[in-house]
Amino acid sequence: MKKKIAISLGILFLMLCIIGYSFYRKIYAPNVKETVSIYIPTGTTMNELIPIIDPYIRNINGFIWVAEKKNYPNRIRPGKFRISEGMSNEELINHLRGGKAETITLTFNNQDSFEKLAGRVANQIEADSTALFEAFKDVDFITKNGFTPETAIAMYIPNSYDFYWNTSPNEFRDRMLTEYKRFWTDARREKAKAQNLNPLQVSTLASIVQKETAIIEERKTVAGLYLNRLHDFWPLQADPTIIFALKQKYGQEKEYKRVLNKDLDIDSPYNTYANFGLPPGPIGMPDISSIDAVLNPENHKYYYMCASVEKMGYHKFAKTLKEHNTNATAYQRWVSQQGINR
Repeated sequence: MKKKIAISLGILFLMLCIIGYSFYRKIYAPNVKETVSIYIPTGTTMNELIPIIDPYIRNINGFIWVAEKKNYPNRIRPGKFRISEGMSNEELINHLRGGKAETITLTFNNQDSFEKLAGRVANQIEADSTALFEAFKDVDFITKNGFTPETAIAMYIPNSYDFYWNTSPNEFRDRMLTEYKRFWTDARREKAKAQNLNPLQVSTLASIVQKETAIIEERKTVAGLYLNRLHDFWPLQADPTIIFALKQKYGQEKEYKRVLNKDLDIDSPYNTYANFGLPPGPIGMPDISSIDAVLNPENHKYYYMCASVEKMGYHKFAKTLKEHNTNATAYQRWVSQQGINR
């Protein structure tokens, strides 16, 4: 009898050891196959999470069992998470439930409109372009923070920023306001004041400089030219503002390679041939090099500029109308030879 009891106890102990080891393996044994980043959308359920994480772990049933024991299905966090090879289910779930989410580096360059900015941002974070566009155009937010619908695009400074992948549209917009305030340091504001401009006016002029030349080294010269005109009460006569007005009237999708004389009569506050001073707001999103060009312009006596036919992409600058007319005639002759009508 004693022998039978000992054998039974031994079998029971062995069974308990096997069960215990099984539980131990489910909880603590390595289960993640590779180091990789996974993206968990906002509102993800456990059933939706399984196909996201299954390719990267050895035993999905063990993961589900431990997740349920730790109440993870009711505490799923959205975001981008870096999971590491060799993680146990315990470590993995603790990380997904309470660990630090991974950030992404979000980058955007100068965009012509909020529609384009929304599309660019939506390709990098969870938020969709429609929701982002609505946040950008929120009139209450715009006016509360000292902007107008015409100047609001100046708040978005092209650069690279670290964001959580699941950043909401409003969180993105609020962060951009913070970055705008950080960008406009006292030193930059003093430089703007020296040109009799405020930050929004600087961004407006910088957007014209940006459209006039893609050559960064030329932007300080172009900025100095427009500031000469502005300070001496000349009309800016900037062709990019005419193109902006044409696109507002006839549609953003149309391309204009040159401005015709008839275009100069367009009825628009952005017509800098017909109106003195700066237009109501930026005609695009200027990048930092264009803003700093306006804040640190080249000091010269140029009042005229014309595209160069000898050095494509660059401009010829002139101090007198006579000199400018010579440059303009050469350019117009070249344009006609290329057959560019529009």
